[in-house]
Parts: sequence; structure tokens; C-alpha cells
Amino acid sequence: MPRSALTGTRIRERRTMLGLKQADLARTVEISPSYLNLIEHNRRRIGGALLSRIARTLKVEVANLTQGAETEQVDQLSAAAAAHPEVNAEIDRIDEFVGRFPGWAALMSAQQRRLVQLEHHVASLVDRLAHDPFLSDSLHDILSKVSAIQSTASILVETDDLDEVWQRRFHRNLHADSGKLAEGASSLVDYLDAEGDAELGMVSPQEELESFLNSRAFHIDGLETEVPDLAESILDQDKAITSRGGKDLVRTYLWRYREEALAMPLEDFTEAAEELGYDPARLAQRFGCDIPAVFRRLASMPSDQGSRRIGLVVCDGAGALILRKATELLPLPRFGAACALWPLYRALTRPMAPVRAVLEHAGRPGYRFLCYAMSHASYPLGFGGPAVYEASMILVPPALVEPTEAEGPVEVIGTSCRICPVENCAARREPSILSDGFDTAAQLSQ
Repeated sequence: MPRSALTGTRIRERRTMLGLKQADLARTVEISPSYLNLIEHNRRRIGGALLSRIARTLKVEVANLTQGAETEQVDQLSAAAAAHPEVNAEIDRIDEFVGRFPGWAALMSAQQRRLVQLEHHVASLVDRLAHDPFLSDSLHDILSKVSAIQSTASILVETDDLDEVWQRRFHRNLHADSGKLAEGASSLVDYLDAEGDAELGMVSPQEELESFLNSRAFHIDGLETEVPDLAESILDQDKAITSRGGKDLVRTYLWRYREEALAMPLEDFTEAAEELGYDPARLAQRFGCDIPAVFRRLASMPSDQGSRRIGLVVCDGAGALILRKATELLPLPRFGAACALWPLYRALTRPMAPVRAVLEHAGRPGYRFLCYAMSHASYPLGFGGPAVYEASMILVPPALVEPTEAEGPVEVIGTSCRICPVENCAARREPSILSDGFDTAAQLSQ
């Protein structure tokens, strides 16, 4: 029996634990006691607004009623088993294992989460080593200084009759170059230390905005109500944003956030999202907003659980990523190009056409999630000016939707070619460090 079929049982258990009578709960959610009795005995399906009202009354999340509190553990263990098919783990008995050994299940689930975090961190480090312009320039500068010191030292050692004036000149060069080397190495160490989190480090104003939003999980609680000058106050209190360009970008985003929060109030929007299955098009119709605004609003919904965090990725018309909300569903490259198979790029070729896909990351086989993407055009220079295209996509965790929503054809994607384990990928542009490379001749012949 699927976990969602036991929703009524969980409602009854939660009601009993809170000491509520069946008649009292029925009256609060505006249904008859007899209908609630049928629900609690799993003889009537329940969903939408009624389930949301019952969850609020019982002070519990909807997902805990539809899938159970152990859903995240089951998902983590399923992902671990799918990643190692050679072990032949009894996938059909995961629910039984979680129920009989909750402690061991929690331990293994925590270890799986840690493995995923480490994989994301390694992917970020590889991406940085390959594409970080500051790191590349710093290493080049250090190597140049080392080569200069080596050349000068070689002359001093190998030349026996070197004039005293030239010796002093070479010694001065050694002193100057060694000082520059120490300064460059110190700057590089400070840069790496300051970056602590490879996902949130800042180099450009755009990354200052991204770091600001990711540190708050894209949710600004103070802007959920109409306070005209609060955006400026939030900006003034954040000392991490130092550049004028970064301040301008954050200021613009905060004002747009407030406008969208007023147009789509958090409580109403959350209830509607649960009722409509997190469908962006239906939410846009419900609140009279455009789909990119709904994408941003979905990404700004508060969540205390990583497995329930909706990811957001935005790119410009050139395909460069300009905004990313960190998510455990898909590691996002900070530098360089992303996977060409992302629905985000497919949306760029079909402006205003919705793209929906069930995805699976190549590094996490068996763990599916939903993706919605769309591109749109703006005309900042007026009607006669050029169209400026931008594409957005959101990544919806399976814990937020019914299991049937994540069924269907599955598309396997990666983070970037450099760290993608998929073999014989038609979209591969460079060898992966996780494989022996790819057939260059075959690629060129296509």
C-alpha cells in the first residue's frame, strides 16, 4: 500500500495525540463527523484545501499526513540503494526497515545526506579549480614569481665571476620577487579562507546578490508585509555587500520581492501551492501574476528541511547562469558552463512555451524530482528595441508532490561535463574527470 493511502490513519493518530474529539475537528474544518470518520478509516481520498485546513488545525505539515514523518528517510535510503545497484538492497522492504529500526534508519539517512553534501562540495571545488578567474590569475602570478626567483638564483649560483654590482642587483630582485610572492600567496589564502562555502563565495556584484539570498534561503520574512522602507533597512544592515553594483542589485531584488509578496500573500500562496500541486501555471492563473514571478515566489517559500527546498536557476539569453538558489537536488556550477541538457536551455529555444520534466541527477540514480522551466522576453529600450531573453527553472522535491507526479519518462542530467559520469552523452563538450574520456573522433563527426 502506498504511503499516501494511509493519510486518514495519520490524521486519526495526530488528532488522538492532541486530545481532539472527532466531532470537534470536523466542526473546525467545516465537514460532517461522519465524513471525517470515513477519511480517518482511509475510505475517502482527501487533498487540496480540506487537507490543508486539517493540517493547520492539527499543527502539522501536509507532507507528514500524506507521506509520513519518515518520508525523508525512505527517500534517502532509496537514493542510496539506487546509487549502488550491485549491492542488491531490498528496496521493497525499506518501509519495514525504517519502521522496525528507526535509529539505524536515521543514521544511514544522515550518512547518505552527508555523502551528497560532500559530492556537491567536491563538484564545486572542481568547478572552481577549472574556471575560477581569480584563482587562475593568482596561481599564474605565483608561478611567474617562482620562475623569476628560480632564474635569478640560478644565475647567482652558476656564475662564479659575477660583478659585485650585478650581485647586489640580483639580490634586490630576489628580495622584491620573494616579497611579491609572499603577498600573492597571502592574498590567495585569504580569498580561499573567505570563501568557506564554495557555493556562496563572492567575486562579482551578481554573486553578492546570490550570496545574500542563499544565506536567507531566498526568504525575506520582513518583506512579507507592506513596510515601505524596510528593503533599504535590510540592505544597510548587511555588511557583506560592499560594492555599489551589489547594493543596486540587492535593492532592486528586494523591492520586487515586496511587490510579489503583496500580490501573492505567503499564507494564501502556500495553501494554493499545496492545493494545486505546486503547478506554476495554475498558480499564475490563481493570483494573476506571470510565471517567472511565481517561480521566484515558490523559491521564496520558507522551509526548514533541505529535502523540501525548491531550487531556482535563472540564465540570460547567452545561457550564462545569473541567479541560483542552492538545492540538494542538483549541484549548480559556479564557474563555466552547466549541463546542456537542462530544461532551462530548452526553454530558451521556445520563448513563452512551458517546459515540464521529471529529472534525475547522474550522480544520484533513482532520486527523481520535477522541473518547470520557461523563458520570456523583455524590451528595456522600448517596443522598437532588441528583445532581451531570460529563462528560469524551478526544481521541486518529490516530498512536496504526490508520487504519481514524479512518474513518467525520466531525463538524466548532470552538473557540468567536467564532473559528469554519464558515458556516450550526445551533449558532452569535454572529458569528465570521472571517466576515461570520450571518443573525440565520434564527437567531431556529428
